Amino acid sequence: NYDAENRKPAKASLFMPQPHRVQTDPITEEVLALVTERFADSFGDLEPFWFAVTREQAEAARAHFISEALPDFGDYQDAMLAGEKFLYHSLLSFYINAGLLDPLETCRMAETAWKAGDAPLNAVEGFIRQIIGWREYVRGIYWRKMPDYLDLNFFDADRPLPEFYWTGETEMACLRDAITQTKEEAYAHHIQRLMLTGNFALLAGIDPKAVHEWYLAVYADAYEWVELPNTLGMSQYADGGMLGTKPYAAGGNYINKMSDYCDGCRYDVKQKTGPDACPFNSLYWDFVSRNADKLRTNPRMARVYSTWDRMKDDRQAEYLETAAKFLTSLDVE
Repeated sequence: NYDAENRKPAKASLFMPQPHRVQTDPITEEVLALVTERFADSFGDLEPFWFAVTREQAEAARAHFISEALPDFGDYQDAMLAGEKFLYHSLLSFYINAGLLDPLETCRMAETAWKAGDAPLNAVEGFIRQIIGWREYVRGIYWRKMPDYLDLNFFDADRPLPEFYWTGETEMACLRDAITQTKEEAYAHHIQRLMLTGNFALLAGIDPKAVHEWYLAVYADAYEWVELPNTLGMSQYADGGMLGTKPYAAGGNYINKMSDYCDGCRYDVKQKTGPDACPFNSLYWDFVSRNADKLRTNPRMARVYSTWDRMKDDRQAEYLETAAKFLTSLDVE
């Protein structure tokens, strides 16, 4: 694959494409009014509503992505920018998962763009692999392993989901941005889901079923067969490696490398411990320490545990103490 070429941090640009937006029709207006009346207290902003609701509209959204965003999708598919909700992502999962677009047809159209010289191979391969290589894979996991899969909890994580997942009110700039965006658009791209809200939940030891229920509730493309394996398996590693070979756990350095969130954060990503340090830093090593009995023998975690073991005892204690204080504050929200 071309992942090595697909991890460039993005910069704000006046020429960044915007998603295809659709004007609401009378039927959609009627449904919006019904939702406003019956679910006024539910999570999420109803307006503005710009999703496609017909196959023709979804096809227009697909054509817009392939011509306007696909050429740069590969380079920046892992990037995050404060205030930039969509970057070069397709936003086609809404329509593929709802049945308005055929996944194979969509992949063949991306392939055609590459053959015509309209999009580079790293972008097209990355896009196609997300659909054929990943979406269909998690579909297989779901149908093979349910219903028992729902109750897997490899790390015995039991912390309740923090309230800020529903409000966005947190001093961590990256999580505040991703959750606020989720509330406004019912959308966040895969790195925001995996390495921000998902990574934090993993490091903090949040109940994976609660995390799953949140993702299922807040995203417009979340159907259980595709959302559950991604959340429980890939994001929370609650299946113990059935779906993926290692936990997707990372400290603040990854977020700083792939985004500009840290520039406007109350916490300092360069500080590793103490009250002003980025919480991801101490939570990462706390996660490594408390799950050593389950992860130390994982070959892909060997370097991590080698680094942890080389730390002096007092340094390890500083990480664990900082994490404990943060988690205590989380529990009393």
